Amino acid sequence: MKTKVLLNPYSNRWNSKKRWPEAESALRASGVDFDLTISERPDQLVDLAAEAVQQGFTTLIIAGGDGSIGEIINGATRGWDETSPFKIKLGVIPLGTANDLCVNVGIPLDLSAAVQVIAKGKTRGMDLGKCNERYFLNNSAAGLEPYVTTKQEKISWLTGIPRYLVAAIQGIMDGPSWNAKLDWDGGSYRGPLSLVSVGNGARTGGVFFMAPHADPFDGKLTFVHGYRSTRMGLFQVLPSAMKPGKGNMVEMDGINEFHCTRLSIHLDKPSPAHTDGEIFDSWVTDLEYKIFPAAVQMLLP
Repeated sequence: MKTKVLLNPYSNRWNSKKRWPEAESALRASGVDFDLTISERPDQLVDLAAEAVQQGFTTLIIAGGDGSIGEIINGATRGWDETSPFKIKLGVIPLGTANDLCVNVGIPLDLSAAVQVIAKGKTRGMDLGKCNERYFLNNSAAGLEPYVTTKQEKISWLTGIPRYLVAAIQGIMDGPSWNAKLDWDGGSYRGPLSLVSVGNGARTGGVFFMAPHADPFDGKLTFVHGYRSTRMGLFQVLPSAMKPGKGNMVEMDGINEFHCTRLSIHLDKPSPAHTDGEIFDSWVTDLEYKIFPAAVQMLLP
Protein backbone atom coordinates (compact mmCIF):
# COMPACT_ATOMS: atom_id res chain seq x y z
CA MET A 1 0.00 0.00 0.00
CA LYS A 2 1.19 3.54 -0.82
CA THR A 3 1.44 5.15 2.63
CA LYS A 4 1.77 8.78 3.64
CA VAL A 5 2.57 9.66 7.26
CA LEU A 6 1.40 13.14 8.25
CA LEU A 7 3.09 14.39 11.42
CA ASN A 8 1.80 17.24 13.53
CA PRO A 9 4.87 18.19 15.60
CA TYR A 10 2.82 20.55 17.80
CA SER A 11 0.46 17.86 19.15
CA ASN A 12 0.57 17.59 22.94
CA ARG A 13 2.50 20.88 23.18
CA TRP A 14 5.41 19.73 20.97
CA ASN A 15 5.72 16.33 22.68
CA SER A 16 4.68 14.81 19.38
CA LYS A 17 7.89 16.09 17.80
CA LYS A 18 9.94 14.72 20.69
CA ARG A 19 8.34 11.27 20.40
CA TRP A 20 8.47 11.00 16.62
CA PRO A 21 11.90 9.27 16.50
CA GLU A 22 10.43 6.43 18.59
CA ALA A 23 7.48 6.11 16.23
CA GLU A 24 9.73 6.31 13.16
CA SER A 25 11.95 3.52 14.47
CA ALA A 26 8.91 1.34 15.10
CA LEU A 27 7.61 1.97 11.56
CA ARG A 28 10.92 1.04 9.97
CA ALA A 29 11.34 -2.02 12.20
CA SER A 30 7.88 -3.26 11.23
CA GLY A 31 8.61 -2.88 7.52
CA VAL A 32 6.10 -0.13 6.77
CA ASP A 33 7.18 1.69 3.59
CA PHE A 34 6.12 5.30 4.06
CA ASP A 35 6.65 8.86 2.94
CA LEU A 36 6.71 11.52 5.68
CA THR A 37 5.33 15.06 5.57
CA ILE A 38 5.49 17.39 8.59
CA SER A 39 3.04 20.24 9.11
CA GLU A 40 4.55 23.66 9.78
CA ARG A 41 1.53 25.74 10.77
CA PRO A 42 -1.96 25.35 12.28
CA ASP A 43 -4.56 23.79 9.97
CA GLN A 44 -1.94 22.89 7.34
CA LEU A 45 -2.74 19.20 7.78
CA VAL A 46 -6.02 19.78 5.92
CA ASP A 47 -4.14 20.86 2.80
CA LEU A 48 -1.41 18.24 3.24
CA ALA A 49 -3.96 15.43 3.44
CA ALA A 50 -5.79 16.70 0.35
CA GLU A 51 -2.48 16.88 -1.54
CA ALA A 52 -1.55 13.35 -0.47
CA VAL A 53 -4.82 11.98 -1.87
CA GLN A 54 -4.28 13.88 -5.13
CA GLN A 55 -0.78 12.40 -5.34
CA GLY A 56 -2.24 8.89 -5.24
CA PHE A 57 -1.59 7.85 -1.65
CA THR A 58 -4.21 5.30 -0.63
CA THR A 59 -3.29 5.11 3.08
CA LEU A 60 -2.85 8.08 5.38
CA ILE A 61 -1.24 7.63 8.80
CA ILE A 62 -1.95 10.38 11.30
CA ALA A 63 0.92 11.00 13.72
CA GLY A 64 -0.67 13.34 16.22
CA GLY A 65 -3.75 13.80 18.38
CA ASP A 66 -7.50 14.08 17.97
CA GLY A 67 -7.31 17.55 16.44
CA SER A 68 -4.84 16.26 13.86
CA ILE A 69 -7.21 13.42 13.01
CA GLY A 70 -10.00 15.93 12.48
CA GLU A 71 -7.87 18.06 10.17
CA ILE A 72 -6.73 15.11 8.10
CA ILE A 73 -10.20 13.63 7.61
CA ASN A 74 -11.37 17.02 6.35
CA GLY A 75 -8.45 17.20 3.94
CA ALA A 76 -8.81 13.62 2.76
CA THR A 77 -12.53 14.10 2.02
CA ARG A 78 -12.00 17.29 0.00
CA GLY A 79 -13.90 16.78 -3.23
CA TRP A 80 -15.32 13.44 -2.06
CA ASP A 81 -18.62 12.48 -3.69
CA GLU A 82 -20.66 11.43 -0.66
CA THR A 83 -22.68 9.01 -2.80
CA SER A 84 -19.50 7.04 -3.63
CA PRO A 85 -17.25 4.94 -1.36
CA PHE A 86 -14.49 6.80 0.46
CA LYS A 87 -11.40 4.90 -0.70
CA ILE A 88 -8.66 6.19 1.62
CA LYS A 89 -7.53 4.03 4.55
CA LEU A 90 -6.64 5.79 7.79
CA GLY A 91 -4.29 4.77 10.59
CA VAL A 92 -3.23 6.56 13.76
CA ILE A 93 0.01 6.85 15.70
CA PRO A 94 -1.20 8.33 19.01
CA LEU A 95 0.98 11.35 19.78
CA GLY A 96 -1.69 13.66 21.20
CA THR A 97 -2.73 14.70 24.68
CA ALA A 98 -5.94 12.72 25.16
CA ASN A 99 -5.96 10.37 22.12
CA ASP A 100 -9.69 9.88 22.59
CA LEU A 101 -10.40 8.34 19.21
CA CYS A 102 -7.70 5.71 19.75
CA VAL A 103 -9.20 4.79 23.10
CA ASN A 104 -12.71 4.67 21.64
CA VAL A 105 -11.77 2.30 18.80
CA GLY A 106 -9.12 0.21 20.57
CA ILE A 107 -5.91 1.50 18.98
CA PRO A 108 -3.08 0.93 21.51
CA LEU A 109 -1.48 4.03 23.03
CA ASP A 110 1.91 2.31 23.12
CA LEU A 111 3.65 3.50 19.96
CA SER A 112 5.19 0.15 19.01
CA ALA A 113 1.87 -1.62 19.46
CA ALA A 114 0.05 1.07 17.45
CA VAL A 115 2.55 0.68 14.61
CA GLN A 116 2.02 -3.08 14.63
CA VAL A 117 -1.69 -2.44 14.03
CA ILE A 118 -0.75 -0.36 10.98
CA ALA A 119 1.71 -2.97 9.72
CA LYS A 120 -0.87 -5.77 9.87
CA GLY A 121 -3.17 -3.78 7.59
CA LYS A 122 -6.47 -5.00 9.06
CA THR A 123 -9.30 -2.53 8.45
CA ARG A 124 -12.84 -2.02 9.65
CA GLY A 125 -15.46 0.35 8.33
CA MET A 126 -16.00 3.18 10.83
CA ASP A 127 -18.84 5.69 10.78
CA LEU A 128 -18.10 9.25 9.68
CA GLY A 129 -20.00 12.22 11.10
CA LYS A 130 -20.64 15.57 9.46
CA CYS A 131 -21.57 18.91 11.04
CA ASN A 132 -22.47 21.59 8.50
CA GLU A 133 -19.47 21.37 6.14
CA ARG A 134 -17.08 19.73 8.63
CA TYR A 135 -16.47 16.00 8.93
CA PHE A 136 -15.55 14.37 12.23
CA LEU A 137 -14.58 10.93 13.46
CA ASN A 138 -14.93 11.24 17.23
CA ASN A 139 -17.31 13.96 18.37
CA SER A 140 -18.75 17.41 17.89
CA ALA A 141 -20.63 19.83 20.12
CA ALA A 142 -22.20 23.23 20.67
CA GLY A 143 -22.96 24.97 23.94
CA LEU A 144 -20.95 24.34 27.09
CA GLU A 145 -18.49 21.78 25.69
CA PRO A 146 -16.91 24.00 22.98
CA TYR A 147 -17.28 26.98 25.31
CA VAL A 148 -14.95 25.06 27.65
CA THR A 149 -12.64 24.41 24.69
CA THR A 150 -12.28 28.17 24.15
CA LYS A 151 -11.18 28.43 27.78
CA GLN A 152 -8.77 25.51 27.43
CA GLU A 153 -7.07 27.09 24.42
CA LYS A 154 -6.14 30.12 26.55
CA ILE A 155 -4.52 28.10 29.35
CA SER A 156 -0.76 27.97 28.90
CA TRP A 157 0.29 27.28 32.48
CA LEU A 158 -1.01 23.69 32.52
CA THR A 159 -0.63 20.73 30.18
CA GLY A 160 -2.38 17.43 29.66
CA ILE A 161 -5.66 16.39 31.26
CA PRO A 162 -5.47 18.95 34.15
CA ARG A 163 -5.80 21.68 31.52
CA TYR A 164 -9.16 20.23 30.40
CA LEU A 165 -10.41 20.03 33.98
CA VAL A 166 -9.46 23.61 34.86
CA ALA A 167 -11.09 24.82 31.64
CA ALA A 168 -14.28 22.89 32.53
CA ILE A 169 -14.43 24.61 35.92
CA GLN A 170 -13.90 28.02 34.33
CA GLY A 171 -16.62 27.37 31.77
CA ILE A 172 -19.10 26.19 34.37
CA MET A 173 -18.46 29.28 36.48
CA ASP A 174 -19.61 31.41 33.54
CA GLY A 175 -22.84 29.39 33.37
CA PRO A 176 -23.65 29.85 29.66
CA SER A 177 -27.10 28.81 28.40
CA TRP A 178 -29.21 29.01 25.25
CA ASN A 179 -32.78 28.46 24.09
CA ALA A 180 -32.79 25.76 21.46
CA LYS A 181 -34.80 23.91 18.84
CA LEU A 182 -33.60 20.35 18.22
CA ASP A 183 -35.08 18.00 15.61
CA TRP A 184 -33.93 14.49 14.82
CA ASP A 185 -35.27 11.32 13.23
CA GLY A 186 -37.28 10.18 16.20
CA GLY A 187 -38.05 13.31 18.17
CA SER A 188 -37.68 16.99 18.89
CA TYR A 189 -36.98 19.36 21.75
CA ARG A 190 -37.80 22.99 22.40
CA GLY A 191 -36.42 24.71 25.46
CA PRO A 192 -33.40 25.85 27.44
CA LEU A 193 -30.03 24.25 26.78
CA SER A 194 -26.70 24.12 28.58
CA LEU A 195 -25.02 21.57 26.36
CA VAL A 196 -25.47 19.42 23.30
CA SER A 197 -22.77 16.89 22.50
CA VAL A 198 -22.85 14.70 19.40
CA GLY A 199 -20.77 11.57 19.67
CA ASN A 200 -19.47 9.07 17.18
CA GLY A 201 -17.19 7.94 20.03
CA ALA A 202 -17.99 7.96 23.74
CA ARG A 203 -14.97 9.72 25.25
CA THR A 204 -13.67 13.22 24.65
CA GLY A 205 -11.27 15.56 26.46
CA GLY A 206 -9.39 12.64 27.97
CA VAL A 207 -11.80 12.04 30.83
CA PHE A 208 -15.30 13.07 29.71
CA PHE A 209 -17.89 10.58 28.44
CA MET A 210 -20.23 13.12 26.88
CA ALA A 211 -22.09 10.49 24.82
CA PRO A 212 -21.44 7.37 26.91
CA HIS A 213 -23.34 4.95 24.68
CA ALA A 214 -21.90 6.11 21.37
CA ASP A 215 -20.60 3.36 19.11
CA PRO A 216 -18.52 4.38 16.07
CA PHE A 217 -19.61 1.24 14.22
CA ASP A 218 -23.41 1.28 14.70
CA GLY A 219 -24.37 3.62 11.87
CA LYS A 220 -25.80 6.16 14.32
CA LEU A 221 -24.87 9.42 15.95
CA THR A 222 -25.42 9.50 19.70
CA PHE A 223 -26.24 12.90 21.10
CA VAL A 224 -26.83 14.26 24.57
CA HIS A 225 -28.61 17.47 25.37
CA GLY A 226 -29.18 18.92 28.80
CA TYR A 227 -29.98 21.95 30.86
CA ARG A 228 -29.01 22.86 34.41
CA SER A 229 -30.28 26.21 35.64
CA THR A 230 -27.53 26.93 38.19
CA ARG A 231 -23.76 26.73 38.44
CA MET A 232 -24.17 24.19 41.25
CA GLY A 233 -26.32 22.07 38.97
CA LEU A 234 -23.62 22.16 36.30
CA PHE A 235 -20.92 21.28 38.82
CA GLN A 236 -22.97 18.24 39.83
CA VAL A 237 -22.84 17.09 36.22
CA LEU A 238 -19.04 17.34 36.00
CA PRO A 239 -18.03 14.24 38.02
CA SER A 240 -20.84 12.22 36.41
CA ALA A 241 -19.56 13.12 32.96
CA MET A 242 -16.31 11.36 33.85
CA LYS A 243 -18.03 8.01 34.46
CA PRO A 244 -18.08 5.72 31.40
CA GLY A 245 -20.90 3.48 32.59
CA LYS A 246 -23.33 3.44 35.47
CA GLY A 247 -23.65 6.83 37.13
CA ASN A 248 -22.97 8.84 33.98
CA MET A 249 -24.66 12.22 33.66
CA VAL A 250 -27.27 10.85 31.22
CA GLU A 251 -28.95 9.27 34.24
CA MET A 252 -29.48 12.70 35.82
CA ASP A 253 -32.65 14.79 35.59
CA GLY A 254 -32.58 17.20 32.69
CA ILE A 255 -29.92 15.26 30.73
CA ASN A 256 -31.09 13.17 27.77
CA GLU A 257 -29.35 10.80 25.36
CA PHE A 258 -30.64 9.73 21.94
CA HIS A 259 -29.45 7.84 18.84
CA CYS A 260 -30.14 9.24 15.40
CA THR A 261 -28.95 9.48 11.80
CA ARG A 262 -29.60 13.21 11.48
CA LEU A 263 -29.89 16.13 13.88
CA SER A 264 -30.81 19.78 13.35
CA ILE A 265 -29.98 22.41 16.00
CA HIS A 266 -31.07 26.03 16.14
CA LEU A 267 -29.86 28.27 18.99
CA ASP A 268 -31.33 31.64 19.95
CA LYS A 269 -27.87 33.19 20.23
CA PRO A 270 -24.41 32.28 18.89
CA SER A 271 -22.35 29.50 20.42
CA PRO A 272 -18.88 28.20 19.63
CA ALA A 273 -18.89 24.79 17.95
CA HIS A 274 -16.21 22.15 17.48
CA THR A 275 -15.49 18.97 15.60
CA ASP A 276 -12.90 16.59 17.06
CA GLY A 277 -11.92 19.18 19.67
CA GLU A 278 -11.13 21.99 17.23
CA ILE A 279 -13.29 25.13 17.21
CA PHE A 280 -14.52 25.70 13.65
CA ASP A 281 -16.91 28.57 14.40
CA SER A 282 -17.23 30.86 17.41
CA TRP A 283 -20.54 32.39 16.34
CA VAL A 284 -22.87 29.70 15.03
CA THR A 285 -26.61 29.40 15.62
CA ASP A 286 -27.55 26.58 13.22
CA LEU A 287 -25.99 23.14 12.91
CA GLU A 288 -26.94 20.20 10.72
CA TYR A 289 -25.60 16.74 11.54
CA LYS A 290 -25.61 13.53 9.52
CA ILE A 291 -23.83 10.19 9.60
CA PHE A 292 -22.16 8.10 6.89
CA PRO A 293 -22.20 4.51 8.17
CA ALA A 294 -18.97 2.50 7.84
CA ALA A 295 -17.59 5.14 5.46
CA VAL A 296 -13.96 5.19 6.58
CA GLN A 297 -11.71 2.14 6.49
CA MET A 298 -9.68 2.44 9.70
CA LEU A 299 -6.59 0.37 10.44
CA LEU A 300 -7.62 -1.31 13.69
CA PRO A 301 -6.58 -4.29 15.86
